[in-house]
Amino acid sequence: MNILEIKNLKKIYHTPKIETLAVKNFSFNLKEGEFVAIVGPSGCGKSTILNMIGSLDNKSDGDIKFNKDIKIGYMLQQDALFNWKTVLDNCLLGLEIKKIKDKNYVLNLLEKYGLKGFINSYPTSLSGGMKQRVALIRTLATKPDLLLMDEPFSALDYQTRLSISDYVYRIIKEEHKTAIMVTHDIAEAISMADRVIILSSRPSTIKRIVDINLTDKKTPIDNRKTKEFPYYYELIWKEIDHV
Repeated sequence: MNILEIKNLKKIYHTPKIETLAVKNFSFNLKEGEFVAIVGPSGCGKSTILNMIGSLDNKSDGDIKFNKDIKIGYMLQQDALFNWKTVLDNCLLGLEIKKIKDKNYVLNLLEKYGLKGFINSYPTSLSGGMKQRVALIRTLATKPDLLLMDEPFSALDYQTRLSISDYVYRIIKEEHKTAIMVTHDIAEAISMADRVIILSSRPSTIKRIVDINLTDKKTPIDNRKTKEFPYYYELIWKEIDHV
């Protein structure tokens, strides 16, 4: 079942002197429970598309249709945690804004994903990977149906990035979430996504959508070891406009 249908999405930026076409003719359907990654050259409009889907930016033309009433959660490049709030208070922030008093779901998530012992700690005492886990749990606290992730691991060192991608992937799958992730890392996209959307240079449009079929698919780290992984990497690398 498609939960999202996008047709001929367009974005134009205006200044007093110039009009810039950033995105044109972007059409795509998202299935419930699917994990999709968007890749493309730097500055091509990946984040712009994500922001339009999440209503953080206005579209210039086209249609964005959700086929049921869904809640959207957003995970940014930076963890954006408040250093003066504890881990628990950071995770409860969305519930407080929506005036939801039940915090048991958040406490269960913190325990389930190894953060129970840190609920009274402050972000400054956490590693980068732990901060991203807290940020994800804060995003999940309001029980969103769709997760939008904009380069969620880009601020982490390589080793931590691999480790936290496993954590995030496991959480998304175990909590039965649908996700769209923007990334510049081809290996990351292949190891996590069910499909990879390859964008052209600006004005961006879809060059190709690649279904990722890996033998014995498991965690992102394990998926990088599959026999099909090099094939997909080379295929996507060749499709991307390197400018």
